[in-house]
Amino acid sequence: MASRLNPYISFAGDARQAMEFYRQVFGGELNLNTFGDFGGMEGTDADKVMHAQLETERGFTLMASDTPPGMEHQPGNNMSISLSGDDAGELRGYWDKLSDGGTVTVPLEKQMWGDEFGACLDRFGVSWMVNIAQSS
Repeated sequence: MASRLNPYISFAGDARQAMEFYRQVFGGELNLNTFGDFGGMEGTDADKVMHAQLETERGFTLMASDTPPGMEHQPGNNMSISLSGDDAGELRGYWDKLSDGGTVTVPLEKQMWGDEFGACLDRFGVSWMVNIAQSS
């Protein structure tokens, strides 16, 4: 397997719902393991996600987990996930789904560099950037 770079997002207890949402957006196969799957955890913490991985037919990989019990969840604004390419229909479809119920910070529209670009926070507070390359 070649090296790859992909986002890994930490959630404060709603990793399962977030990853199921992303599966609805992008399709693909979602694998989830809970803390309870590996023993040692009981109660509500056992159902929290220890590791989730979404692999799509388009080659996207997204990983996530719930913050382990006893650790503090520290969401930040230092991470965005970037989607880019030239398939305008596909990328607009992702944009529509990701921005639905979220907050658009930059509307998806033509920018000074010639591409269409938009940025939003989805309903889980994750920052997304979508860039649609324009043909010359």
